[in-house]
Amino acid sequence: MSPPLYDDTGVEYYVIPSFKFVSGPSTDIRIAYRCINPSAQKTVCIPTCFGGRINTTLSFTGSDQALHNHRVIVVAMLANGESSSPSNHPGFPKDIDYRDCVNAQYHLLTKHLGIKGLEAVVGFSMGGQQAYYWACMYPRFTKYVIAICSSAKTSLHNYAFLEGPKAALTNSIDYEDGAYRTKGVKPTRGLRAFGRTYCAWALSAHWFRERQFEKLGFSNVEDFITLNWEDAFETWDPEDLLILAKMWQAGDIGKTHADEDYLRALEDIEAKVLVMPSRTDTYFPPEDSEVELRHLKHGELAVIKTVWGHMAGGGANEDDTIWMSDRIAKFIGARTSLVGGLQETSLE
Repeated sequence: MSPPLYDDTGVEYYVIPSFKFVSGPSTDIRIAYRCINPSAQKTVCIPTCFGGRINTTLSFTGSDQALHNHRVIVVAMLANGESSSPSNHPGFPKDIDYRDCVNAQYHLLTKHLGIKGLEAVVGFSMGGQQAYYWACMYPRFTKYVIAICSSAKTSLHNYAFLEGPKAALTNSIDYEDGAYRTKGVKPTRGLRAFGRTYCAWALSAHWFRERQFEKLGFSNVEDFITLNWEDAFETWDPEDLLILAKMWQAGDIGKTHADEDYLRALEDIEAKVLVMPSRTDTYFPPEDSEVELRHLKHGELAVIKTVWGHMAGGGANEDDTIWMSDRIAKFIGARTSLVGGLQETSLE
């Protein structure tokens, strides 16, 4: 079972000249995006997640889903291989920040697409962390933030988990201590090791105990690891993966706040925030979401009751996707006539 070929359906590109990164460098960058339902009045932005492409991103735009009547703009975050990344942009910075991603998305939406305000920013995993940054950096621009299997600050446990796949890649013999390109080598072994070490973290012990991989067409767990996870990560560029993992590890909305206190940054968020963790997520656990909720002025917690671990939030299981879609529809629709209208007025 080989990974699907890249799907560029509907993908467009916009160049931002002389974009200045938080770390200092300035260069032209390219942002990849797709507009779904372009004639709809209300606009939602969905940034991609780690390992996600524009057309693999759950958009909730099916005929019976929460955002079917919204203009949804799926934006490839920097370094995902579609927007400017180490793999396609010579001289790309060695370190990037979520603030770079959100600033680039804001430029795309306002300068290129002429959007004056968003109904919501919706994101899964790293996409959810970007959604939190949106609420902090452009507080009057979006009414709602929906963070799925995500967090406002990457936990130490989450940081430590990511060290495993990173080390598997960078210590592989064919990574050549980073010199593989100059030697004309693709670090296939390292990329496959990255996927193998990542696999168990993305799902739950319950999922494996129930042999859910059989429902996906795999007869045993080894085939699932090899043909699903190893094959998928082999298609990625090593430096794209590593720079994304570093940005994820450094995630902290406190960086947008004067005193760099992420709890105060949470307290200052004006948008209505729906926090949707998976009950069995091993690196964005519900307990962390509960802490965040205590500091949000307008926050709601909706735990996805699933055995699909972190992957539930990305659309891996149809039942979970249906539940999330229904919960998002209720969250946005419940306030549209009153609070939403007042918020929209303040944007003009």
